[in-house]
Amino acid sequence: MTVTGGGRAGRTCLSAVAVCGLAMIFDGYDLVVYGATLPTLSRQWSLSPEQAGAIGSYVLVGMLLGAVVVGTVSDLVGRRRTVLLSVVWFSAAMLLCAVAPDPTTFGLLRFLAGLGLGGMMPTVSALAVEYAPPRHRNLTYATVFSGYAVGGMASAGLALVLPQDAWRLMYALGALALLLVPVALRWLPESIDYLVARGRLAEAVRVADRFGLARPVARDVVPEPPRAAVRSLFAGRAALATTAFWAASFCGLLLVYGVNTWLPQIMRAAGYPLGSSLAFLMVFNVGSIVGSVAGGWSADRLGSKALITTAFLVACGAIGLMAAGPPAAVLHVLVALGGFGTIGTQNLINAYVARYHAPARRATALGWSLGVGRLGAICGPLVGGLVLGSGLGAAWNFVVFAAVALVGALAIVLVPAAEDEGNPAPAVSAAPAAPVAAGEGSG
Repeated sequence: MTVTGGGRAGRTCLSAVAVCGLAMIFDGYDLVVYGATLPTLSRQWSLSPEQAGAIGSYVLVGMLLGAVVVGTVSDLVGRRRTVLLSVVWFSAAMLLCAVAPDPTTFGLLRFLAGLGLGGMMPTVSALAVEYAPPRHRNLTYATVFSGYAVGGMASAGLALVLPQDAWRLMYALGALALLLVPVALRWLPESIDYLVARGRLAEAVRVADRFGLARPVARDVVPEPPRAAVRSLFAGRAALATTAFWAASFCGLLLVYGVNTWLPQIMRAAGYPLGSSLAFLMVFNVGSIVGSVAGGWSADRLGSKALITTAFLVACGAIGLMAAGPPAAVLHVLVALGGFGTIGTQNLINAYVARYHAPARRATALGWSLGVGRLGAICGPLVGGLVLGSGLGAAWNFVVFAAVALVGALAIVLVPAAEDEGNPAPAVSAAPAAPVAAGEGSG
């Protein structure tokens, strides 16, 4: 699908993408806020590193279930409605987290928040790819998903300026995502791919006209039942691609949530005061924003495969060098590079998955990739807690995370070329979907 309109239609399309970016800001805030408040929670509730890591993983268990279940269901009930329900769900859970009386209740509520957060991410991914300009899909997608890091910076920044005992306020602020609901009702459209696949062609044409997109026709998308969509992920060369994507997402999300959860605590264990430790968390997310946008721009020109592999290797080297205890100035640079190679890399993986698969099963592919990746996300806080509580020293966290980045690079190397290699992936395919129908440049 190509953009045919300009002026008002182009601005409307940009507004739809902007709503996706706003959703990701709240997603990032609500996830990273745990790492930003962990030093205070550990002190107030006398949490051991193992307990803190377990609580950090609860939200990710919820995200695993949300990504797998809701990511598939969105292909049945609609992606716009899924985003709205997810926002309401995790906002309510964040409000309840703010009044949690004990660690057990808090952990349960974080799990419930994860269900909504996990359901939103793959759905927003599919919409962002669909409404992005065709020539700049990687850049647009990476910019949208840099909202995750913006939210992470906001949580770290608030932790720096608010009193340490104001952690409940920080969780309550996460419910401000409810303000996004009326904005999304006005500016976020339903997926045209979804409408066509469900036989709602007249509605799809109206949406396309409103957003200045090429009018779809009935043959553009062939409906694909959820079970068939999942089976098609393992047909032919797609089987190797799916396995490699799942492994890369596992590694990428383990790094994202492991480092975001434990970086302030690791730095405190290394002798830095709380303020400096939270500043490292901000630098980590700043690096991911710059890396996401620059990486998305580069992926549109160089292809995703080489770029993601390089980014994983940058993360491996930067995080590994942190273990050597370099001077503070060098350490800040390494932390920023680590942000690029972790959060920035995962954003590029999501875009790669979205463009690799046919539109009819794009949300399913993203949902399962992110869902399996959530196993890595769950392991991230747990691994950090176990290493930090083992007495081996904070440096060993960096060694473990560097090794995970290396495995992620090897996984991306194994992704085969898409069937229509060399052609930009359209948002809506022009023919019945093959097992892998959307190419990815030099992929």
